[in-house]
Amino acid sequence: MAEVHIIGQVSGGSGFTKVSSLFCKWSLQLGGGWRVVEGLSEGQTQADQSEASEDRVTWCHPVDLHLSSRGIQGWPRLLLQVYRQDDFGRIDLCGYGVVHIPTRPGHHAITCSTWRPSGNLTEEFRRVFLGGGPQLLSTEFIHSAMERYRLHTIPSGSVHLELGVILRNFEKHGVMY
Repeated sequence: MAEVHIIGQVSGGSGFTKVSSLFCKWSLQLGGGWRVVEGLSEGQTQADQSEASEDRVTWCHPVDLHLSSRGIQGWPRLLLQVYRQDDFGRIDLCGYGVVHIPTRPGHHAITCSTWRPSGNLTEEFRRVFLGGGPQLLSTEFIHSAMERYRLHTIPSGSVHLELGVILRNFEKHGVMY
């Protein structure tokens, strides 16, 4: 079977409003012919307590995966969800994003732009002053373009990843890179 090794980190985020105490949840999405040989297929970073004047948060959360595949359809991708914890312990959504794992071996610095659902005027005021706001009930909308077109969204910040990709035995299956 062909194998993919992904070694790297979710290094941080930038461009989010209220950057204090941000954290990121990530999960791996695979097609039907893929399986995880070793490693965790989901994780969560710690919350970064950055200075109010900074635009960037640092997570340095490790990603270490070993995958195998019978084909290249359903190439792996990471679903990212960024949240903020306020001083009262409430957790608010800051953004959703999807990034494909690079198909070429080597070291890759990746920036994933995120978005969040926008609400009506009342919901947006409530979000600013009380926290909360619209969130998706299912993560299917994050990676499905067919469903996402109906959502009203606004851009959020960016998540930065550094990933090393190692491909093995793809040549034996006729895949050249």
